[in-house]
Order: sequence, then structure tokens, then C-alpha cells
Amino acid sequence: MTQTDSFIASDDIHPIDIVEAVATHHDWDFDRLADDQIAMVVEGQWRSYSLTLAWSARDEVLRLICTFDLDPPAARLPALYEVLNLANDQVWDGGFAFWGPQRLMAWRYGLVLAGDAIALPEQVDRMIGAALAACERFYPSFQLAGWGDTTPAAALEIALGETYGRA
Repeated sequence: MTQTDSFIASDDIHPIDIVEAVATHHDWDFDRLADDQIAMVVEGQWRSYSLTLAWSARDEVLRLICTFDLDPPAARLPALYEVLNLANDQVWDGGFAFWGPQRLMAWRYGLVLAGDAIALPEQVDRMIGAALAACERFYPSFQLAGWGDTTPAAALEIALGETYGRA
């Protein structure tokens, strides 16, 4: 039995109920905005990340959006967009977008649950973990692109290797 099996009692459960159970298991603060939407803030190494997960019954998709503030000078936006595209080439399970008017970097992912498929707690946990890992991994690159005097390729180099532990 996996660790997450113990906190979900039924297979017939709403996807957002599963997200809520995962958040409770990790002791993350969350707010159930509606029956089909939940928001939480998770503290990372670099910053706090805002996560919103929403269920679309019509599309049969559990959508995750993880955002963090990023407000680079306008002159650095082309470099930021280039690093963002390079980062997206390095990931398989989601993608980044910069929402200029809101001054937010966003990681987006959709878990398709077509044909009455049920989201497992492990899937939801991994989905959230992957979003946080991607944001943590590429945050320094986005910072360098937005405020540093470096090329986009050099800014991305800082994120190419996965890090373990802290210096």
C-alpha cells in the first residue's frame, strides 16, 4: 500500500476532493473556491508558489496552474521569452507561459480523465510535485534572463542539471 492510499477512502470521488486530500496530507494551506476548484500556496526554496487546480467535467480535464510573480523590465522581455521557450523544450509534463498584464510566470498542465477515468492520489501528488519542481528548477534562469546581463542560453544553463540538497 502506498502512502497516499491511506487518505483516500473511495474510488468514486471528485477530482478536487482528491486534490484536497493530497493538500491535507502535505499540510498545505488551501481554499476550496468552489466544488470544482481549489487554490493553495506552497512554499518553495526560491519563493512561494500559488497553485490552482480546477476540474472541467465537460472537457474531462483536471487543470493545474502554478504561478509566481515575475516583473522584469520591458527591455528584458525578449530574453525572458527566449528562456521560457528554451525551458519548455526541456520539459515533458507541462509548460511555462508569461502572463504579461498580471506580471506572472505560469506553469500549466492538464490531466485528461476521459471515459470516466479516476484521478489517483499518486497522480495528483506527482502532478503538483512536477509543477513545483519545474518552477524551482527554472526560477533562477528566469531571474537571470529578466534582470541579468546574460544571454538566454547562459541563463538556461543554470537550470539544466537537477540539483540535490543545498549549498
